[in-house]
Amino acid sequence: MLYTLKRRILFVGVVLASAAATPLMAQQQQAHNPIIYADVPDLSMIRVGDTYYMSSTTMHMTPGVPIMKSKDLVNWQLVSYASDTLGTQDELTLRNGKSTYGRGSWASSLRFHNGTYYVSTFAQTTGKTYIYSTKNIEKGSWKAVSFKPSYHDHSLFFDDDGRVYMLYGAGKLRLVELKADASGVKPGATEQVLIENASAPAGPNLGLPAEGSQLFKIKGKYYLFNITWPKGGMRTVVVHRADKLTGPYEGRVALQDLGVAQGGLIDTPDGRWFSYLFRDYGAVGRIPYLVPVTWTDGWPVLGNPAGKVPETLDLPPSKGLIPGIVASDEFSRRKGEPALPLVWQWNHNPENSLWSLTDRKGYLRLKTGRVDTSFVLARNTLTQRTIGPTSAGTTSLDVSHLKDGDFAGLALLQKRYGLVGVQQQNGAKSIVMISAETERPVELQRLPLTQNTVYFKAECDFTDRKDVANFFYSLDGKTWKAIGGPLKMAYTLPHFMGYRFGLFNYATKQAGGYADFDYFRIADTIAGAK
Repeated sequence: MLYTLKRRILFVGVVLASAAATPLMAQQQQAHNPIIYADVPDLSMIRVGDTYYMSSTTMHMTPGVPIMKSKDLVNWQLVSYASDTLGTQDELTLRNGKSTYGRGSWASSLRFHNGTYYVSTFAQTTGKTYIYSTKNIEKGSWKAVSFKPSYHDHSLFFDDDGRVYMLYGAGKLRLVELKADASGVKPGATEQVLIENASAPAGPNLGLPAEGSQLFKIKGKYYLFNITWPKGGMRTVVVHRADKLTGPYEGRVALQDLGVAQGGLIDTPDGRWFSYLFRDYGAVGRIPYLVPVTWTDGWPVLGNPAGKVPETLDLPPSKGLIPGIVASDEFSRRKGEPALPLVWQWNHNPENSLWSLTDRKGYLRLKTGRVDTSFVLARNTLTQRTIGPTSAGTTSLDVSHLKDGDFAGLALLQKRYGLVGVQQQNGAKSIVMISAETERPVELQRLPLTQNTVYFKAECDFTDRKDVANFFYSLDGKTWKAIGGPLKMAYTLPHFMGYRFGLFNYATKQAGGYADFDYFRIADTIAGAK
């Protein structure tokens, strides 16, 4: 009797536990917005068979125009960059006090046509439009062509009749025909106004005219996506459609929720539709969202039944952004491996003679080749994205070969940056934390250092736009101590990019010193001074 009662109680307990767990388990089996909690703005997306590819903007970073791959629209990994460098101008190479922060390559357009992948971008820095092409988007080399002018926020478009176009502009949108191989403007082609005021569906009181064009042809109709921003309102998706490429176009507001906007359409192999968009989310940057799309009377209807951006999606859950978007690096390389994994980008064009992974095996060596006046003008800062809601970057470095005036360490890069590192002055080394929260560098703390190996950590909390970072140091890699003070991070338009972890070394007095970084490790949790 007692045994039977115990079995019944156990059975009831299991049933109740299962009932309680089912909603949570179901939730865990779904994707959550944002799809990528990191700075991946201006996304352009295609599907080839059962594989999705996406390009994005990284502006002043090198290499540029990153290409990402996914099988499920949720879990992405970097597979390529279309651009090694845009050019050699002083602004791109941080020479003569010049920089291209917030400019460089902007919104790209990714397309697949007749067995060839194309990705295009444009740069105010050079005044040019760039088109890159390859047969193998993951492993192939990219053919590059460029031409003037710089077509702002353009959409590359291959029509069914074999003709190729570029649609571009802000507010007043224009169309120009390209050569059949998309290598430049077709001789004799003239620009024509496609839509006089693409912002009109959002009302007359606008702060940002319609831009970020992405053009699609679906079931014989042309669909144009744009972002606009009514004054006092939020970033808004506007969609126009037409029966002919040249119009006339009719438009409507397609989504106005959370400021999620700018992007386009993607379908799945089983016939579902989504719109890929992004949201400005403070210091972490502009983060990608997906919203479901249904079709009504030939119009794409964005959002859930209430017209809102859903928190969950009927897609597989995220496995995290490590190591597909960001990753740790021990700086050890096997034969045949690339010198730097794709998660890394240099701040502006690097000076390749001044960094090495072979001078000392298992270490990244950053050498100084000139004297610099500030961190943001120093070359060869190696970066990768921060990620939300929390992330931490840790490094160990050997500073035995710094010269007087050298400063090497770990950064959080944006205009209001933070640094923790080792500075050598008059033959003595110090651990220093610098904050540029006020947009001017201020030394918050300095401690004497009497050993050559030191460890640094930067922790970022982007939860609910808290946007606070803290810096730490360790003398043994185990016990961490806070240094300086919290850095209130801010997304500034002059840099136009989410915060990045950065490894740096620059000289302020004489060239020729170097710092050896043993590793960089990234985590999606923060622990503080432990």
